[in-house]
This record gives sequence, structure tokens and C-alpha cells, in this order.
Amino acid sequence: MTSISVIDELKKSQIIELLEQGKRVDGRALDESRKLIIEINAIPKANGSARVRLGDSEVVCGVKIQPDRPFPDMGDKGIFICTAELLPLSHPSVETGPPGPDVIELARVVDRGIRESHMIDLSQLVIAKNKSVVGIFADNVVVDYDGNLFDTCAYAATAAILSSKTPKWEMKDDVPTLVEGSESPVPITTIPVSVTMGKIGNYILVDPNGDEWDSMDARITITTDSNGNICALQKGGIGGFSFDEVIKCGELSVKVGSKIREKLKQAAKGGQ
Repeated sequence: MTSISVIDELKKSQIIELLEQGKRVDGRALDESRKLIIEINAIPKANGSARVRLGDSEVVCGVKIQPDRPFPDMGDKGIFICTAELLPLSHPSVETGPPGPDVIELARVVDRGIRESHMIDLSQLVIAKNKSVVGIFADNVVVDYDGNLFDTCAYAATAAILSSKTPKWEMKDDVPTLVEGSESPVPITTIPVSVTMGKIGNYILVDPNGDEWDSMDARITITTDSNGNICALQKGGIGGFSFDEVIKCGELSVKVGSKIREKLKQAAKGGQ
């Protein structure tokens, strides 16, 4: 066993000892997320953008909107794609190079939560059926990491989309042509919110910070829409959740998610 793993085990023991007293390392309740700060329009030249800070994790998301070819089997719908990138300066463990499995999973979880909630009405983003549609691309860049990037990136992407304006294109000579001075908000049907919970020992913690994240036995990310319906779920870690624990996590995702959703709504209104 290396010295690092010894330190990790000592850290986990301390966290569990606090949990047995009903406490967390940063003083939060078990069902309490960290302080959320949302800055809309953080990138002036993007079609939409947001800077989000969840505790000490920070993400900047920029939205690019442009004409694109539709997917072969979805000629009557626009395109949405979400990506994620960790800057080397975000954490000592992050290195330059192609994205690893963790970053790929991060992008997919955020993308799925937004896509499966049907947040964006893609049917309204068609320029010419089967020929040209509007593509919305949300790019998350992690600038500071202290646990739970799933929710930090999801909130940044959602806030950036809510702030976005879609240019208008018309087909001329079979080519999508920009209509100058004509913009409209992205067609929104719901506001998805993900809530990630970690399991340490027998305890379920909402929004684990960096130390808690390193000590987790398992994690689960649940995304709900504005009606409280679960639309996406991702489980990770080598440990498991009992049926009752999954039910509890579902209830927590609705409870905590409703508070986060109000903050996203307020931020979007303030950025208009």
C-alpha cells in the first residue's frame, strides 16, 4: 500500500467518523448541496454562456449555434451535443492529452440529462427538412475541480442554454443563409437538474466535495425535469445501492433539484 492510499484511508476514516455524528467535513447537512453561484453571459461572443461555481468546483460553458446537416434518421430535428474538458490547471491530477474515460463519461452524463429531458424542442430547429438544421453545441471547460463535476457541468450547460439566442437561417440556392438581426431564444420545454449523491459506508451524501468524492464507495446521478420526473440516471463506483437507497436518492434528487431549478430560473431572468 502506497503512502497516498494510506492518506486516503485515513481521510475516509475521518469522514465516516464525522458522518456517525451527523456531520460533514465542510459542515453541511447530508442532504445539502454546496453554495451555487451562476454568472450568465460570461463569454460575450458566444451565442450563450455561463460560469458556474459549485463550492470550489468551477466550470465555464459556451454555446455555439450554427447550421448543420441533420442526423440520417432525424431529418426533422435539430442537433444538440454537449462536450467536456478539464484544463490541466484545474487539479494536480489532470494532465494534457486526449480525454480519459472519466471525462468521456462526464460529457455523456451531462448530454444525456439534457437530451432525455427534452429540454430543447429540437423539432423547432429545422431549416429545411432532411437538408439543414440548427445545431446547438455546449462546451464545458472545467477550470477548478473540487468534486462533483457532473452537477457543476450540468448546471453550467443548462444555464448557458437558457441564456442562448438562436440566429435565423433561410435556404437560398440550397444553402442556409443567415437572416441578419433576427434572433430568438432557444425553444425550451423544461429545465433539467441533475443531483449527484455519494455513498460512504452506509451514508448517502448530496453533492460530495473533493475529499468526499475520493472516499466514496459508489455514486449516483439522477436528473429530473420541471415536473419532478426522472429522465436520466447514472451509477458509478465499485459499491452498490440497495433498493431503498435508490428510492431515497430519487426523493433527494427531486427535493434538492427543485431548489437548484429556481436558482437557474433566477439567473436566466437576470441575464436577459
